[in-house]
Order: sequence, then C-alpha cells, then structure tokens
Amino acid sequence: MYREFEGRNEEDAIEKAINELGLDREDFDVEVISSQKKTLFKKGSVTIRVHVPDEDEMPEEANESEYRVPGQVLEPESENEEKIQRFIQTLIEKMGYNAEVTINFRRDYKICFNIESDDSSILIGRKGKNLDAIQLIANVYAGNLDKDYKIIIDSENYRMRHEELIVRNAFKAAEYVRRTHRSKLLSPMNPFERRLIHTALNDFDGVETKSEGEGLYKQVRILPTGKTK
Repeated sequence: MYREFEGRNEEDAIEKAINELGLDREDFDVEVISSQKKTLFKKGSVTIRVHVPDEDEMPEEANESEYRVPGQVLEPESENEEKIQRFIQTLIEKMGYNAEVTINFRRDYKICFNIESDDSSILIGRKGKNLDAIQLIANVYAGNLDKDYKIIIDSENYRMRHEELIVRNAFKAAEYVRRTHRSKLLSPMNPFERRLIHTALNDFDGVETKSEGEGLYKQVRILPTGKTK
C-alpha cells in the first residue's frame, strides 16, 4: 500500500511520513512524484509516495515457516475460502496449466494456498516473479470478499527455500565484510527481502546494514561497524 506526503523538500516530507506512520526510515520506500521549485511568488514543495509493506510483507509476520508443514492439506473452513481456492485453480487453468490448489496453513485471515503441478517451475517463474503475480491477483480477489484476507501463494516450498537462501547469502556477505573491512552491496530486493536481511544481521557482530536507492527495489549495503567504504 502507499500514502502520499508533501513537504518543503524531500527530507521534510519523509520526516512527516515517519511521524505520522510511526515507522523507522528503513520500514518504507519513497518515490518522489512531484517537485515544485521555489519562486519569487511561490514556495517550493515536494510530494512523495511512501510505499509501506503490507502486514504479510513484514518479516515477523511473513516468515510463516514455523506454521508450515510440508504436504499438509487443510480443508476450507468457509465459503470464502472455497471461493478463493476455486478462483486460484481457475486462474491457473486459464493460464493453460494443470494444477491442484490446496490450503497448506492458515493463521487467522492469513492463508497459504499451495500449488502442486508438473509445471511448477514455470508457475514459480524466475526469482518467483510468476508466483508473486498470482499472489497479487489472488489478494485482489480475496480483498473484494473480505479486506482482512492476506493470501500467500506457494509451490514446492519455494517461499521457505527462498527466505533461507536470502538469509544464508546475507551471512556469507557479512562474514566477508567483517573479515575484509570492506562494505558489500547486495542485489536489488523488495521490502520484505530487505527486512529479512536487516533482521537476520541485526545481532551480527562487526557489521551494520542500510538500504540504498529509490523505489520499491533497493539494495542493502552491509558495512563494517564504524567504517564505511
């Protein structure tokens, strides 16, 4: 989701967003959508769009590994769950693939639907892009049924394996930074992936992390504590 804020300059608008949203600067991404220069008769201003991760994008909420049981199949508990399951199934069939959609876990209104298919690698896509697209569409549909629904789409435990890979690579990079005292800039990532790294390395001695760049896909830089490069 996003909110818009206006300030005298970008820093002022960001400060307003921090105060109103009650978040740390690392918790959201900023996109400058308009900028007016100061003139003799008009004050300058900057309008920013603040991208705030949804609840299911936050690490402490999104990492549902402890709730997932490989191969677990739960029955729909309501008519809405049946509708969502049927919608995802139909969506995949319209894409031209055969698949079985089941419920793997639920936590309140957060539900994970698992896709089993011979074409799972295609449905997952490069870096999970296709899976993300299906998840986005499913959330739009579910939101029309009840705005509290948070839908997670997974296949072959991709989400869990992807999270583990991100954290594992982050620790390797942190070891390099601590050993060489040289900073390391990681590949662009979405807010959820960056928060995974910030959280994983929060207690890692000898390094600190910060996000760099603009828009949703920023990069995490790992730096030696007290030093920058």
